[in-house]
Amino acid sequence: MSKHTWAVDVAHSSIDFSVKHMMVSRVKGTFHDFDVVLEADPYDLTTATIELTVDLATVDTRINKRDDHLRSEDFFYIDEYPKAIFKATDIKKTDNDEYDVTGELTIRGTTVTETFSVTFEGEATDPEGKEIVGFSGDGQINRADYGLTYNAALESGGVVVGDNIKISFEFEAAKVE
Repeated sequence: MSKHTWAVDVAHSSIDFSVKHMMVSRVKGTFHDFDVVLEADPYDLTTATIELTVDLATVDTRINKRDDHLRSEDFFYIDEYPKAIFKATDIKKTDNDEYDVTGELTIRGTTVTETFSVTFEGEATDPEGKEIVGFSGDGQINRADYGLTYNAALESGGVVVGDNIKISFEFEAAKVE
């Protein structure tokens, strides 16, 4: 297969995250609105063009007060920095259908090189006859690298919010004719 443009179907895709809370549990959340530019041969991602833009205002942890706090100056500061952007700069095949996708992730005006593990999940034809592909992936970033340093100390030692953010995603995309 050769390189094609793929339109990611947000209704059948997700970007999720989790972070340690109170040193003992994990808070999970998702972003409901994002856009992906994907030009790729799904069977060989090494030559792909990948750019992801996330609307940070759509953060959802199921608690409105917490979501509002994440949108504030303490965290994402969406009034000044409404989007997070990832642009792939290097893609290495690590196994059959497995890749390390390295790129520049920009959050709150700070850009850091990050690497995510990505798996090509396969190809299918939808009921309308469109060619569909799927990808999944995950990685971890340190929120302090992006200036997201708000926290509170616990009496027992430690902090309320952990620094390491686990990120996972599932993308379903249709071939653009």
